[in-house]
Amino acid sequence: MVSTLFNPQTKILESKFEGNVTLAEVVNYIVATKENKTYPRKLKILTDSMGAIFDFSIKDLEIIVEENIKSLEKYDSIIDAIIIDDPKNTVLSMLYLELAKTNKYKFEIFATKSAALDWLNNY
Repeated sequence: MVSTLFNPQTKILESKFEGNVTLAEVVNYIVATKENKTYPRKLKILTDSMGAIFDFSIKDLEIIVEENIKSLEKYDSIIDAIIIDDPKNTVLSMLYLELAKTNKYKFEIFATKSAALDWLNNY
């Protein structure tokens, strides 16, 4: 499951990935973010995936990257920090990091929320 909450104080979109996270859920999350006109156009995202299981394949990353590129058309930039505690999720995220490289999108992987927030707040 993917849930989101925009924090008006920090101006950060806080996303939570819980349980089995499917390709469809990730795509729906990206599409919903793309269509949201109230988020800042320089969007900062904190994604907490602690305990989640990414239930998609390496090949599915291409679909996620394609949807992300479409989303970037609606934003000046997206800065995305993900917190991960699972080796498989780390590998998928590292591959995604390589596939998703663009000037408008910054993506980093973290082990703790405090490190992720420090990084986001320095952008």
